[in-house]
Amino acid sequence: MFKQLKNIDTAFQHIKRFSYLLIAACVLITCFAVYQSYRSSESYRSHIYILANGKALEAYAADRKDNIPVELRDHIRMFHQYFFNLDPDEKQVQETVTKALYLADGSAKTAYDNLRESNFYSGLVSGNISQQVQVDSVQLDMNQYPFYFKCYATEKLIRTSGTVNRSLVTQGFARNVSRSDNNPHGFLIEKWETLENKDISTKSQ
Repeated sequence: MFKQLKNIDTAFQHIKRFSYLLIAACVLITCFAVYQSYRSSESYRSHIYILANGKALEAYAADRKDNIPVELRDHIRMFHQYFFNLDPDEKQVQETVTKALYLADGSAKTAYDNLRESNFYSGLVSGNISQQVQVDSVQLDMNQYPFYFKCYATEKLIRTSGTVNRSLVTQGFARNVSRSDNNPHGFLIEKWETLENKDISTKSQ
């Protein structure tokens, strides 16, 4: 009788230990499944699909801090192209300069007003002059905020009589602002000024 009870008690202890092990294994498997599910969710969240010409292209999302220098250089390049790429058309001048003014503060508006008051834009229209700018390089100082930049570019003035190439150097600062359709990179150029704008070569027609 006692031996039978002892066997039952031993069997119960074995079942109890087995149940504990089974519960622990279930908890570990559940935790692992939740962890893997979270990792997969994060991985899928970092994938972006862009629809171009009817095809889905896969891209990867990244933190903005990883792309700040790239985005800032492109912002500065866009601003200079909008501000300096001009054709002898008053409407085109107004449209492109307006786009540039969304990317900068009052310092750019002041430069625009000074050029307008000096009849620079009316001179382009009346003289049928086109102006193009090519940004050669943008130097950034990311160790200070707002971020300091210096932009080196080449201007080309195309006249009926010939083409004039100019060296253009500007500097300023850029701070973070909210992104919008008019300012897709989310930067605002401040204290912008032209350091150099001089002729470097002339080619007659």
